[in-house]
Amino acid sequence: MEVKQTSRTVMDAQEINRALTRVAHEVIEKNHGITNVALVGIRTGGVYLAKRLAKKLQEIEGTAVPVGELDITLYRDDLNARKEHPVLRKTDIPFDITHRKVILVDDVLFTGRTIRAAMDGLIDLGRPGEIQLAVLVDRGHRQLPIKATYVGKNLPTALEESVEVYLEEAGTPDRVVLLP
Repeated sequence: MEVKQTSRTVMDAQEINRALTRVAHEVIEKNHGITNVALVGIRTGGVYLAKRLAKKLQEIEGTAVPVGELDITLYRDDLNARKEHPVLRKTDIPFDITHRKVILVDDVLFTGRTIRAAMDGLIDLGRPGEIQLAVLVDRGHRQLPIKATYVGKNLPTALEESVEVYLEEAGTPDRVVLLP
């Protein structure tokens, strides 16, 4: 008899909030405060998480951290392999990244290809002093030598599984789901 697997919630709203609070404290500790730190969220989930992280940093440190939004569509290495046309969204980084400690923020770290594309896009806009990476979930299976500086949750997965992050900013209750 075959047993059908269903999705499993691996993080609820409270766990996501706790993970972001911990990451905020780690950012402050590693950078000795938040002077010269900026956040850049990778569209779309990373933007929502970057804004949440910025809010937590401001609550802790009493100073606003600039937040930008990065669309990596044209930097992807699979553009030619995709059947559908890519949807371009706006990149909005309203501050100079040169010499800043820029923290790229994304929801799920998987193969590392999205982060490589994001670094290419970021470097086209200036020369950061340092690039760090914050992710809500690291699921493993790297194809490139990329490692997150800050991780909300390490979640070992099978290659055929997928991880979906649902956030209230996108109209769904906060949760992270593992799908078979």
